[in-house]
This record gives sequence, C-alpha cells and structure tokens, in this order.
Amino acid sequence: MARRAQEGTARHFGNGVQLFTPLYLANYCENHCTYCGFNCTNDIRRGKLTIEQARRAMEKIAATGLKEILLLTGESRRMSDVAYIGEAVKIAAEIFSTVGVEIYPLEEEEYAFLRACGADFVSVYQETYCVERYKKVHPKGKKKDFRWRFESQERAIRGGMRGVAFGSLLGLDDFRKDAFAAGLHGHHMQKRYPHVEISFSFPRLRPFIHGKEQAVTSVGERQLLQVMLAYRIFMPYAGLTISTRERQGFRDNVIGLCATKMSAGVKVGVGGYDSEQVGDEQFEISDGRSVTQVHEAIIGKGMQPIYTDYVRV
Repeated sequence: MARRAQEGTARHFGNGVQLFTPLYLANYCENHCTYCGFNCTNDIRRGKLTIEQARRAMEKIAATGLKEILLLTGESRRMSDVAYIGEAVKIAAEIFSTVGVEIYPLEEEEYAFLRACGADFVSVYQETYCVERYKKVHPKGKKKDFRWRFESQERAIRGGMRGVAFGSLLGLDDFRKDAFAAGLHGHHMQKRYPHVEISFSFPRLRPFIHGKEQAVTSVGERQLLQVMLAYRIFMPYAGLTISTRERQGFRDNVIGLCATKMSAGVKVGVGGYDSEQVGDEQFEISDGRSVTQVHEAIIGKGMQPIYTDYVRV
C-alpha cells in the first residue's frame, strides 16, 4: 500500500508539500458536541477578534512567508455572522494567495457571497457518518441536523467555491466505516463536479479543556497511516492534509508518501499571533513547530515546501 500510495503521490503532486496555517477568529458556539472544546456548555474563555485584530494577526502570519490561510470560527451565527466572516475573508484575500474557511454550514447564496469576498475553499467535517452515533454526540444545536451538514460541500460548490474538504473525526465511531464513508462522499462529489478540487483531512480525537468524550474505537498511528494510504490509492489526485493533532515524527514521515499539505506555526486558540490570546483552544496540538522548522523538516525529507500554487488574476 505504501509503495502504491507513494507512486500515486509522486505522479500527481511531484515532491511538493503545501504549507498553511489556521486562524481562529472566534470560539463562540451554539452546539452541544460532546467531543469538542467549543461546546457551548463548556466553561472556557470565549473570545472573538475584531476585524482590525484579525488583520494584524494575518499580517503577522504572512510575515512568516505563508501564503495560504484557513479562517475558522465556532458555530455561532449570532456571534460570528456571515457579514463578519466576509470582512475577514476580504482582508485575507488581500494578503494571501489562497483563503479557506472552516465555519458553520451555509446556504448556497451565502457561500457565493464568501466566494465573492475572496474565499477559495470550504472545509466541513461530518464528524461521523453513522446517523445514530451522530445524533448521540450532537444532542442539541443546529449541528444535530445530519443532512444539512452532509450537503454543505455541494452547496459550497454550487456557490462557486473552487475546492471543498471532507473528513470524519476518527475514533468517534468505527473509524474504518467513517473513513470509508467520507471517501465515498468526496468521490461522489468529484464525479458530479469534476472541475472542483477535492481534499481530505484525518483528525483523530484529541484531549480538550474539560473533555469527556471517549473514542469508540482505538485509532493508533498504524491505523491512521493505513487510512491515509487507502485514500491516496483510491483517489490519487485528491489533496491529503496532515494535522498538528499528530506528532511531528508521524507528520514528517507521511509527506511524500501520501500527505500533500501540512500546517505550520499553528495556534488553535482565538488570536495569539500578534497579541495575547483572547479565547481558549479547541483541542490540544501535538506539533507546535514554527513555519521555519517545518520548512526545514520538509527540505530534510528531500521534498519542496510550496507556499503558493495559485495566482489571483
């Protein structure tokens, strides 16, 4: 599997590894997800960046050389409405060549609005594709609507986004079934919309402040690697992102083998790039290396760090 995956990665992506970082704009949430630090009942410090604070944070991130950013919020329309996210996207589009958003699911016309503001990609993770388990871990809030979330990527595509990302939270239910379902979900969208860039992420359950949710199935690094290799063989042209949830040794070893994108210089709290962090983290990360350190690690693996592969015209 590793040999086949590596051949597919080299054929479609060469030796390039894309770099990006997330920026959490806010951590207010209206959902009751049992596995997430942003759960609205969780006693954490809530915060939201002003537009000016967001601009300063983006400028600080851009100073590291990064050209791609992922903007995130908790799932609260009241505290982080679409207009606010749109303003942040406009600023990001001025500074970065590629802008992604990972927010609550939107209507098609709202995705079109963010696309007009400068967004390129939308990431929405179904968490688990088991409907019964989904209901159990999403007892309240808009997120409990399985179908509304499931159809998010298609609405984003119809709204004009050039790329969408899929994934499940491995360990929340039977990870093999969830990985299989997420793969089919992405594959179906690729067949239906062949012009769209499809990518996958592979987050595993991580500890969080006051966390209680336990994994249903154990997902070790060996199992995670098998999942990633299977995805590369199944969809050799899809982007595969490796999260800072994983330790640096594992992350370094999967680039070139199957992963094509990795984050660097990551902070999962609200702010903290140019000033004091104003909101608590969503989860604990395992790889806290800077952009320079990740860059050097990629070079050390005989690979090429890619900061931008897209030019706005």
